[in-house]
Amino acid sequence: MDDYKEAHEFPELRALLGFTYQQAIPQYFASFDQRLLAAVIDYFILLLLYISFILISFLFISGKGERIMIALLFLPSVPVFRFIYGVITECSSWQGTIGKKILNIKVTDMGGRKITFFVSLVRNGAKILSVLPLFFGYLYSFLNKKQQCWHDIAANTLVIKDRLI
Repeated sequence: MDDYKEAHEFPELRALLGFTYQQAIPQYFASFDQRLLAAVIDYFILLLLYISFILISFLFISGKGERIMIALLFLPSVPVFRFIYGVITECSSWQGTIGKKILNIKVTDMGGRKITFFVSLVRNGAKILSVLPLFFGYLYSFLNKKQQCWHDIAANTLVIKDRLI
């Protein structure tokens, strides 16, 4: 049938049947391995910055015990900086972290638009839900057509790539 149309394509039928139709932008969803590689790149960059900070602090600290204490004392700050870094970069014009930018993937809302600061905050805060039960929230992306993890579902976001590779 050359002139076939689905019911949602007729405004009269949508009004009669009481359903709405949201036109989705054609998108390619980022796969789990791309998202994982982006996270590894981001943590690698943050750890390089952390190591640089520690080495610079060693110039001013002479005692071996004090150096070890400073290195271990600031280690828990890496995930905190990752959280802040993720919130700020995902709601920026980049729509993702440096790792996501390198892999040409970005975080959007369900319509393909840039997310707000609050949505980015919710998304990054909800990553705790994805990690806690043995990383099942991340593995859930294998069961979802849009390859969303639990934190994406909680924030109503997508991670998409610019084009199909």
